[in-house]
Amino acid sequence: MRNGKIKNTLFITNRKRLRKLIKPDSVAVFNSNDIMPTSADGTYPFKQNSDMFYLTGINQEESILMICPHFPDKRYQEILFIRQPNENLEKWEGHKLTTQEATKISGISAVLWLSDFDKWFHHLVSLINTKRVYLNSNEHYRAEIKVQSKDARFINWCKSKYPLHKYERVAPLMAKLRSVKQKEEIKLIQKAVQITEKGLLRVLKFVKPGVAEFEIEAEFIHEFIRNGSRGFGYSPIIASGKNNTVLHYVENNQVCRNGDLLLLDVGAEYGNYCADLTRTIPVGGRYSERQKEVYNSVLRILKESKKIMGTGIAYFDFHKEVEKLMERELLKLKLIDKTDIKNQTVGNEAFRRYYYHGTSHMLGLDVHDVGSMHHKMLLDSVWTIEPGIYIAEEGFGIRIENDVVIKKNGVVDLMEKTPIEVDEIEELMNS
Repeated sequence: MRNGKIKNTLFITNRKRLRKLIKPDSVAVFNSNDIMPTSADGTYPFKQNSDMFYLTGINQEESILMICPHFPDKRYQEILFIRQPNENLEKWEGHKLTTQEATKISGISAVLWLSDFDKWFHHLVSLINTKRVYLNSNEHYRAEIKVQSKDARFINWCKSKYPLHKYERVAPLMAKLRSVKQKEEIKLIQKAVQITEKGLLRVLKFVKPGVAEFEIEAEFIHEFIRNGSRGFGYSPIIASGKNNTVLHYVENNQVCRNGDLLLLDVGAEYGNYCADLTRTIPVGGRYSERQKEVYNSVLRILKESKKIMGTGIAYFDFHKEVEKLMERELLKLKLIDKTDIKNQTVGNEAFRRYYYHGTSHMLGLDVHDVGSMHHKMLLDSVWTIEPGIYIAEEGFGIRIENDVVIKKNGVVDLMEKTPIEVDEIEELMNS
């Protein structure tokens, strides 16, 4: 079975943690994602809303979770609503969850058909002691919302039908919960990392001059799926030559040439959790002296960054320390000089010509996971570390990225065993 089975104790625990955060006399509602259309009668593959999965483990469309901790009958303090299977639906779309299967996955005893939702929701919000309703929305600080989601439509419907209730945002509570990973979550991310590493090892032996970027993408997806992943956790970046100076290059349609570097920013998904790996490798199997020099600079920054990261520092303070490391390495590489530094201004520092992105982001159910970037890093949160140097005038960029877990005394590198040194990569490519 792809992805194996996740124990429902994870989802039961997640709901218990949420119930401690919501105010008394409240109802909280979570919707599954829509199935998004392409054109004509086409649709994109379904991807579950991360909060919905986090609380239920349910990967099926048209599902709703309702939590009402003060409801008199404890069995109905958590209700999961799912699509009712029928013969015609199963002929066209395949098996849909039964109530018993949904209970086994989620640990929720009260599983009802979606057609019952309006009646139950009205009953719960109409209780004398129900004062507020928690509604969900995408509040990720990098989100650009252009398509109305099911959550957004539900917010409009709810406020129109029940205008006298108080409404609360549940997204900040979910971000707080999801920032701290449970042991089972870290195991799932570690599994995604292991599958990603297998893909990298396959690609290191496959890459040579003349292969196309999309052929390399195919090698990754082959290895990911054969190891139980549903595929990439995000759009893969397979960027050769000058393409690797573009941060989010995803066309993956060029032919790799001898002497060029190939930047691989890929991650497998496993059990809905993401890995996020970047390596920059030589197409011909050997780095030039200049490429090796720059690669080792980036690698030194990554290694030093791991020593700085921890529970005692907030992300933006961490990033400022990494920028100091970057300035030092760029001086060594003679890409900037002391005069450049002397003449720099705030927001237009000399290093920004060669390093123009953040060093880290949180990782979990989403590759850019939710949580606060301003508070100190939390124990058992998972982060990436991904410094890079991009030299447009020399026609190449180098980025290296590992995934780490924050612990009391620093970090645990989930990619510690993944090849990263110049000698390791060259040896594997030429074996």
